[in-house]
Amino acid sequence: MVSRRNFFQAGAAVAAASVSRVALAALPEPVLRAGAQTAPPLLPPDGRPYRPVLTLNGWTLPWRMNAGVKEFHLVAEPVVREMSPGFNAHLWGYNGQSPGPTIEVVEGDRVRIFVTNRLPEHHAVHWHGQRLPNGMDGVAGLTQPSIPPGKTFVYEFEARRPGTFMYHPHADEMVQMAMGMYGLWITHPKARHPLIDEVDRDFCFLLNAFDIEPGSATPKVMTMLDFNLWAWNSRVFPGIDTLNVRQGDRVRIRVGNLTMTNHPIHLHGHEFTVTGTDGGPVPKSARWPEVTTDVAVGQMRQVEFIASEEGDWAFHCHKSHHTMNAMGHGVPTMIGVDHSGLAKKITKLIPDYMVMGERGMADMGEMEMPLPDNTAPMMTGQGPFGGVEMGGMFSVLKVRRDQKPGDYSDPGWFRHPPGTVAREWTGAPLPEPVKATAPAGDASVRARKPTDHSQH
Repeated sequence: MVSRRNFFQAGAAVAAASVSRVALAALPEPVLRAGAQTAPPLLPPDGRPYRPVLTLNGWTLPWRMNAGVKEFHLVAEPVVREMSPGFNAHLWGYNGQSPGPTIEVVEGDRVRIFVTNRLPEHHAVHWHGQRLPNGMDGVAGLTQPSIPPGKTFVYEFEARRPGTFMYHPHADEMVQMAMGMYGLWITHPKARHPLIDEVDRDFCFLLNAFDIEPGSATPKVMTMLDFNLWAWNSRVFPGIDTLNVRQGDRVRIRVGNLTMTNHPIHLHGHEFTVTGTDGGPVPKSARWPEVTTDVAVGQMRQVEFIASEEGDWAFHCHKSHHTMNAMGHGVPTMIGVDHSGLAKKITKLIPDYMVMGERGMADMGEMEMPLPDNTAPMMTGQGPFGGVEMGGMFSVLKVRRDQKPGDYSDPGWFRHPPGTVAREWTGAPLPEPVKATAPAGDASVRARKPTDHSQH
């Protein structure tokens, strides 16, 4: 639920000067939200009409209309984000969350954004992908002075082109983005657009990467590549909500990437086309069917498909390390190593010692190994047939013929028609496989040394 909190309440022991009540009287009231549940789409109460998006495990920022200008209020501040049940991260974000709330406007809207800095250091916001006056681009030191702690700056420009964009800091960017500061910006077309189809479901989320050691809560901001937590909208599976649609719906999914690496996003059971990037709609002549699209650093991809196939379909990053939580990069590969004798000796010294990895890592999803407090299990998530053995960047597209139009609620697990689930073969024994035989003759490999021409 979206809640309104006292803006003057001290936040996370941040040593920042307060903004006076007189100054705030002229600003839109800052709306903050702390929960990690997916909020319903925000139907526009005024201004130009549009079909709203649904932000996975997030929400859309309300606005006020002031003399024809759509006004928003972003508050940059420390936040506590529940990344999965029982695991909280101490991040920086906007309006109580990381990522910040989605901003939705319509092409041609005059937009005014107040940004109040409640961080312990200076700040600035870059409106990634927007065409706007240079002085509104949000690059500290280059196009504007930094926003000091406790101060409020205002940005104002026209939303000139439709599409999916992002916002993020451009001041101490490495630290502030590593701490989770970013958000989505959606500009809807003001009229029917030849390259933008109307859809029944419109989802969006950002890709995130954090390095938070097991048992701790604050990201290591100096990490360059070896991240151990991969997330969608700062949530890790099984804490990521499902995408629930009606069979036959035209579905759009918008994915933005502000991590330090690329992510091949893969959908099971359907083909999609990439219909948009942060550069705008893709010409129809440049589209082709895919089941995986790579989203590079600083990019956005918009995919669309008809949800024609009923069922529970996996939807995930295809880098296998990105579907795991709390990864340990220093864990050796122990497949095939019998260390049972050594384990008996170790358990005499360490009673809770457990053998890991000698048959693969699937045991990690079955064993209830003690974990440090505030640590997400590495391979987890339960499905109707057992452990899903996933984490990180993974969710499920749930397609149902009886899902009502506009109903985004979870329909539960799919009830498979009889005879449509893979099962153990109990019929006649299978014949032994035919093994290939080596050809007749000598098949040994001979090596010949190069001729030493110096002796001739």
